[in-house]
Amino acid sequence: MNYLFFIASFNALFFAVLVLQKKKALHDKILIYWLIYLGLYTGIYALFSNRLFVDFHLLSASFVSLLLLHGPFLFLYISALIDQRFQFNWKKLFQFVPFILFNLFIVIASVFPEISERIRLDHVEHAHGAPLLFNLFLILTVLSGPFYFILSIFLFKRLDINIFNNFSSDVNVNLDWLRKLVYSFGAVWTVLMIIATIHHVFGMFSWIFCTHGLFLSLSVFIILIGYFGLKQKEIFIQYQDHNIEYVTETKTKYAGVILKDTDTEKHASNIRHFMRREKPYLDADLTLPQLASRLQIPSHLLSRVINEKFGLHFFDFINQYRVDEVKSKLDQPEFDHLSLLGIAFECGFNSKSAFNRVFKKLTGLTPSEYKNQL
Repeated sequence: MNYLFFIASFNALFFAVLVLQKKKALHDKILIYWLIYLGLYTGIYALFSNRLFVDFHLLSASFVSLLLLHGPFLFLYISALIDQRFQFNWKKLFQFVPFILFNLFIVIASVFPEISERIRLDHVEHAHGAPLLFNLFLILTVLSGPFYFILSIFLFKRLDINIFNNFSSDVNVNLDWLRKLVYSFGAVWTVLMIIATIHHVFGMFSWIFCTHGLFLSLSVFIILIGYFGLKQKEIFIQYQDHNIEYVTETKTKYAGVILKDTDTEKHASNIRHFMRREKPYLDADLTLPQLASRLQIPSHLLSRVINEKFGLHFFDFINQYRVDEVKSKLDQPEFDHLSLLGIAFECGFNSKSAFNRVFKKLTGLTPSEYKNQL
């Protein structure tokens, strides 16, 4: 089993070196530190797991406290990916306070033998139970994982809103790989932490079963986060022109700006005319800032007009034109030589799954069902 942990440790450090070679965005820098932490953590466990929890009680407690770092790294990584204006500052360091306090308690306890002797993780009978504060820190460590996984779900929901407001395709920006990884590992982490808690309180299961299970799942996590994180590109690319910007759900800068109905209708008319004449939706990677630039209006104004006058998010607004273009081409004999997917690519879609999903959402029929009805 230890060989697997060594392999995972090597992979983490190897992926960290590979990410280091990239043109690094902030999320890449966070990933590098995260991978180094995971690599060293898994490697140390592989080297000393047989003795750490038996012969070095205080060190093993400090070793377990390192699990409190995993959640903050996850949160910072996702935040850096989905938040256009994310910056690392001193407020973000508050997430590491539980880890610091846990180790401060261990250092202070080491001075008092009557306390330090009662701090141990393997289930051994004592004349006195473990210190209350130590148990509280263990509970905090157990709850840290589920807390950050739930927090990640809310971050992904925020990303979904920002995608609908700014992108016409969610391919490569929906972080589907990271969602699946977080959800699956979150479930496994929670189960293993519950088992470890049962062991610590009731003495059920073996301690090596708890730790091996945790580090085995962590090894799988390392390989996946390293591989996909290496390929992950920046989602929100910065534009030099301040009038060209993404519209995110946290932005309230223009919420109180009053827009006259006549102005709104004028912009809506210009947008309709431009969409019919220029067909910008044929660009599979079209974004709100790009369309705003071509229309020569601010992004926030374009988003507001689309929301208020068309009753749609930018995503559905553009894809409605693409679906109509597909339906139009299906009625024209000169496109009979193309497959459904070929026509979809001609009309601005860039993946089969996205085409099928969007077409069914906007028409109530699959592309094949629609074609058979013609």
